Amino acid sequence: MKKELILHFIYMITFFLLVTLFRGWYSYIYWPFWLGGIIGTLLPDIDHLIYSFALNPQDHTSQRVAYLAKEKNVKKAVELLSSTRYDRGKPVFHTIYFQLIFLVLTFWVVTSSGTPFGVGLVLAFYLHLLIDQLVDYYEVGSISSWFDKLPFVFDVGRSRTYWMVMLSLLLLMGFFF
Repeated sequence: MKKELILHFIYMITFFLLVTLFRGWYSYIYWPFWLGGIIGTLLPDIDHLIYSFALNPQDHTSQRVAYLAKEKNVKKAVELLSSTRYDRGKPVFHTIYFQLIFLVLTFWVVTSSGTPFGVGLVLAFYLHLLIDQLVDYYEVGSISSWFDKLPFVFDVGRSRTYWMVMLSLLLLMGFFF
């Protein structure tokens, strides 16, 4: 759990430093951009709670998580969710359908919102999803689990191209809008 959280924050801080330097956001009025980034980095993992408490509460792991939460042992509950993430069905946020919808939302917020908090939140959220795909790619060897419900098979060769396109879109939105 710690390793994954540290990984997400290293990428978020690096990306946000580059955006801050590129855009010249040196004034204190841009601190909400960073606050949005911190919150946006943490939000995508809420889908594990949604899965455990709302979508599949009868699952054995979900019941263990509920018990630990009831006992106020949040740290152990989070560790259990983290260690069993591949055992559960695909969470809501970690699917291609959600990611494509969120890509449109991210583009809309970045191009039309004047609030640094909103821009930071959606950019960090989207970056988190890309990092999760990258972690899946290196741990499992494929990101095909993100595409489970699609009517066609998504192979590893095409996933590299897909990931590079999605990363390019993130960089474009972070630096130029």
